[in-house]
Amino acid sequence: QVQLVESGGGLVQAGGSLRLSCAASGSIASINAMYWWRQAPGKKREIVSIITPDGTTNYLEAVQGRFTISRDSAKNTFYLQMNSLKPEDTAVYYCNVLLYVGGEYWGKGTQVTVSS
Repeated sequence: QVQLVESGGGLVQAGGSLRLSCAASGSIASINAMYWWRQAPGKKREIVSIITPDGTTNYLEAVQGRFTISRDSAKNTFYLQMNSLKPEDTAVYYCNVLLYVGGEYWGKGTQVTVSS
């Protein structure tokens, strides 16, 4: 099993920055890809970013150039640096990992609110 704990959410003004963290514990070696998702009120959950074991990253077009996903293997933690935040980035952000053997785990989410 894998446990994921997000942190770093909060309230920020438009144009500001936040860094989300997702600390993993448990069967770390079984983790394959790592994702950040978000869900805004009344909307479907959407993938924000992914980082694969070889370091390949990909982003939702709406956040391209503003958000950066990274990981620190020594700390078993991955991050989402969010810059130039916009009110439309307001959502609950979730970290998610896929396992090599199949299956996935989710964090409980952290609220990000961007005021205009």
